[in-house]
Amino acid sequence: MQNPKEAIKQIQALTYGAYQASGQVAALIGASRPENMAEALEQTAARMEQGTVQLRALCESCLPPVPAVGQKPALPPLDAAGKVEVNEFGWLHIQLNTLLPHCRFAPPLWLTDTISRLLDRHERRHGKLPLLEQALLVIDEYCDVDSRQVYDADNKGWKAVSNAIKGRLVADDDQFSLSLCLLSQRSPEAQCHIYVLPMADAGDFFFMHSDHFTFSR
Repeated sequence: MQNPKEAIKQIQALTYGAYQASGQVAALIGASRPENMAEALEQTAARMEQGTVQLRALCESCLPPVPAVGQKPALPPLDAAGKVEVNEFGWLHIQLNTLLPHCRFAPPLWLTDTISRLLDRHERRHGKLPLLEQALLVIDEYCDVDSRQVYDADNKGWKAVSNAIKGRLVADDDQFSLSLCLLSQRSPEAQCHIYVLPMADAGDFFFMHSDHFTFSR
């Protein structure tokens, strides 16, 4: 396992790489080819995200002992990221307090890592989640951005979600094991709601969804 000093050096290198990439972004502002700007932005984001994921791992490895009774612990960073719950039908609901990222070149590592950590925390508290042979993955995004195009065919943002649940909540992510539904709703709150449920329950889910059924545990 990498020692903290080596890990910090690697994180610093990634952060500096992101800083350098951001300089390229600044140089491309106003350029005639917007796709070059988009690619440079994604390269910058990828470096920053990789550094964040490694920093998360370092935080985990350096956690102090459980605080004494009466001592208030710091707010876990994941509380700001989202939450996981299971309702009375056994359907898994993951709420992300952010929108899916635009990623044309590779699925975002930070999103897969965030979902994996949210699932880890849920399982530590409530036990292991079942592995489904045939599942339905529903991604329902709430936002009010007219130019939103996150579900374009060449956008890989949603793929990070299926990467996080493959082999953990569903046996595989091939078309016979995992069905996918991408939804969106207008809302002033920027959130992404992810549901994983047995494929056999799809009819019940969409009936409740169309009637604006409130998700409850």
